[in-house]
Amino acid sequence: MFDWKWDFTIEILPRLILATFNTLMAAGVGYGIALIVGLIFALAQRTPIRIINWSVREAVEFIRSTPLVLQIFFVFYVGPQFDLRLSPWTAGMIAIGLHYASYLSEVYRAGLESVPQGQWEACRALNLSTRRTYFRIIIPQALPPALPGMGNYLVGIFKDTPMLSVIGVAELMHTANALGSESYRFLEPYTMVGIIFLAISLPTAFGLRTFETWVSKTLGMSKSKK
Repeated sequence: MFDWKWDFTIEILPRLILATFNTLMAAGVGYGIALIVGLIFALAQRTPIRIINWSVREAVEFIRSTPLVLQIFFVFYVGPQFDLRLSPWTAGMIAIGLHYASYLSEVYRAGLESVPQGQWEACRALNLSTRRTYFRIIIPQALPPALPGMGNYLVGIFKDTPMLSVIGVAELMHTANALGSESYRFLEPYTMVGIIFLAISLPTAFGLRTFETWVSKTLGMSKSKK
């Protein structure tokens, strides 16, 4: 029988709201790491130095082929055996950041390959340095086609933050489990967690699609003026 208690829901709401901020911070920091490291992975796979190219490509494939929860356990529990002792937050951010960096590297790679070959040839003809070629010419053109994939992984990293609860990170799922264990009531905490995730994920996805449409229209207008 459905036995929802509103007084209990109101009582636990402040703790769930605090956990929501922790979840958003975890997703934001993890995604920031993924954006930077993913770009490094993508550029490293385009280097003419074969050992770097091969090593990074194999590392990316290994990360993509193993579960995120295993990587979280590995960083937190195996790290100390190599004198790498990290707090649950730090270990979680590193694990989730590296995991999504491997996926974003493929998004970046697709964006880089979408840039017309003539742009690369023009940079070589002008004798531009590798740094200027990428950061002034190529990457600004590669990012718009990559935006849909980048947006999808932003939502994905937010939905995967509950996995951090396995090492004690006080995000939404960890807090819901604690509330349920304390009160022996799991209906309200778990339901509220689902509602909170929906309330954040759906507007975020809509906002990202709106931004992608705006970027496409802006680029289309700029090209037509030329």
